[in-house]
Amino acid sequence: MEIIIEEISRGHKLLGRHKFNKTSVNIGRGYHSDIILSDPHVCAEHISIDYDGENWRIIDQDSINGCFLGEGKKPAHGHIVHSGDVISIGKSQIRIVFPYHPVVDSITLSPFENLLNLTKQPAVLIINIFIFALLTGWIFFLNNPKEVNFTQLFVPAVGLTLMFAIWPLAVSLVSHLTKHDARIFTQLGICFVFYNLTWVIDFIEALVNFNTSSQFPLTGLLVLLPISIAFCLFWLNCHIGFHMSKLRRVVVAGCLTTLLFGGTFLIQLSKKPDFSVRPQFNSTLLTPTFMFAPSSNVDKFIENSNDIFQQVNKKKNEKN
Repeated sequence: MEIIIEEISRGHKLLGRHKFNKTSVNIGRGYHSDIILSDPHVCAEHISIDYDGENWRIIDQDSINGCFLGEGKKPAHGHIVHSGDVISIGKSQIRIVFPYHPVVDSITLSPFENLLNLTKQPAVLIINIFIFALLTGWIFFLNNPKEVNFTQLFVPAVGLTLMFAIWPLAVSLVSHLTKHDARIFTQLGICFVFYNLTWVIDFIEALVNFNTSSQFPLTGLLVLLPISIAFCLFWLNCHIGFHMSKLRRVVVAGCLTTLLFGGTFLIQLSKKPDFSVRPQFNSTLLTPTFMFAPSSNVDKFIENSNDIFQQVNKKKNEKN
């Protein structure tokens, strides 16, 4: 008679699975046990699961902390096992299933999953990281008023790239420590795709600000774009690295986004404005080729202005 015993966490996440084809399975902290638990609240010989010819039964081996059904306080000693039963042993839990236990239908790989797997391909990953480093060096060059050489651009570009790589590596580490699939390269690929999208959004924001005034309605919507990008990134981090429900994934992504932007906003509020004899102006400098509407030369501008004054004078004379 075969039996499958799964080691699970308090959240019913699978930690290990064992299959036996014998009539008695011993569970405890002793090294002679069939399943060895490292929980210090488990005795060397804690319980055994015995087959009596008709049913499997839980037998407590006079353990100190006992064994219980599920999360409750009902003792499990002598309990007839049903497939899917959860037994608490010390601060550990096991789940017992039989070979005929039903399993959920297989999930087909969606195009979305295939797209995620594409980002971990070495060529795609290297290109994304290279683009990010290149854009970082270019932005540093534009913001530096002094002349700089290649080495002075290379160091901050590589340093910032490594700093931004810490987040996907940290998510992968947490995923590994919680017994999930780390998927390091997928996390790196997705993060750098979204980092590059952030540069694109910054450019779009600068382009809109260059062509519109601060009262333009689209300016407010542009503020929501970085927040949406951050939320999607955190959502994908949870989707790739952790097995969790859709609702929990949304909640975690929302909390991380709120923490990121809310914390940044609070830091800005806490800073006291410093007086400067040379105030800083928020200006966007781009060439005329980035204008939505073509510009006019000085002569054309003066001609159009004179036409407007002539039209005003004509209407004034008509009223008089």
